[in-house]
Amino acid sequence: MSDLVARQDEVIAPLFAFETDDEVVGSEGSWVTTAGGRRLLDFTCGIAVSNLGHQPPHVKRAVIDQVNQVWHSGSTFRYASLVDFAENLKQVTPDGIESFMPMNSGAEAVEGSIKLARKTTGRQGIIAFRGGFHGRTMGSVSYTTSKAKYRQGYHPLVGSVFIAPYPWPFRWKMDQESASERALEELDYLLKHEITPGEVAAFLVEPMQGEGGYYPGGNTFLQGLRDRADKHGIMLVMDEVQSGFGRTGDWFTSQVYDIRPDILVMGKGIANGLPLSAFGASKAVMDAWPAGSHGTTFGGNPIACAAAAATIEALHDVVPQVPKLSDHAFGRWNELKEQHRTIGDVRGLGLMIGIELVKDDGHTPDPDAFPSLGKYALDHGMLILPCGPDVNIIRFIPPLNVSTEELDLGIDTLADALAAYEA
Repeated sequence: MSDLVARQDEVIAPLFAFETDDEVVGSEGSWVTTAGGRRLLDFTCGIAVSNLGHQPPHVKRAVIDQVNQVWHSGSTFRYASLVDFAENLKQVTPDGIESFMPMNSGAEAVEGSIKLARKTTGRQGIIAFRGGFHGRTMGSVSYTTSKAKYRQGYHPLVGSVFIAPYPWPFRWKMDQESASERALEELDYLLKHEITPGEVAAFLVEPMQGEGGYYPGGNTFLQGLRDRADKHGIMLVMDEVQSGFGRTGDWFTSQVYDIRPDILVMGKGIANGLPLSAFGASKAVMDAWPAGSHGTTFGGNPIACAAAAATIEALHDVVPQVPKLSDHAFGRWNELKEQHRTIGDVRGLGLMIGIELVKDDGHTPDPDAFPSLGKYALDHGMLILPCGPDVNIIRFIPPLNVSTEELDLGIDTLADALAAYEA
């Protein structure tokens, strides 16, 4: 055990699940450097946060400039970086999302979005979808069903929350269209048997599921939610904390599918690593929320806002390149699927790709595969993360400005890991 690990064990709660005990002392682009001098290809991006890689120059300059001006306000005085951030954000969010509330974390932004939906509709019911991850605070964990362990020991949870199926084609052994129709049919049963539509404030959905297994929602399912929301006066809240800011091939997944959210929840890649999140809605919806109905001490911190404004500016040149990189990555992964029995499914959007690892029957989750692949990757200079309730899915999330050479290096390393595991 290293000295740093021993010191940490004495003073930090044992809740963090680190992928490595290596101490990182440097970082740049797609790489981090350990105290021992090893360079590691970082395809974790801090869980899809560092979309521009480590220390992007434009963002770094903006942070330094802001540090030299003001660090904190707590809503006591005004500062330009807050407005710069929101104006830049408005340029890239879906039509109708035009007024924003900054927060600290994705979970807080989810909480705020649900409070907004309940306040403005006068209703209390929330329908979330199985496999969704929306945070771990007492409110947000009530909507989170990606793993039962996240809810274990915390009951009773927030009331008037109902869970409907999300389309999982591979797990259900169906095509995307059939899975979408099944999920919508079950939603209609829920609205008939468990809560009437007139009592529902919001559908809370990840248009591209993250922690739950990297399942794309698909146009049929998401349009079905939009149609039911319009019919019954329900708010459609899209949680794009992980899937936003270019990760799925457009600025937001809702734009990939051309489905309009009423409330958009954002985080992770919003400031490329500084703590910031936000939720947005139309100005009419936000203006119906009285001053003081919600608030934050650190949300919208001047430094984080400066980083976010600069991140969005930098992403304008990066996001258009994601589809080409995505095509290359999917092409290689689909080739590997034909060569390796351990790969049961390759799915996702943009550079948010899930590779499901299975047993020899081609379908049953293999819980032993990822630990083996993750160790092989680390031993050979690469960091990766898993997801899914069985922890058997590689989440392939390189920086969005990764080079083709780095992309191939990462895929080659994992191909070698698969061969070693199967041998």
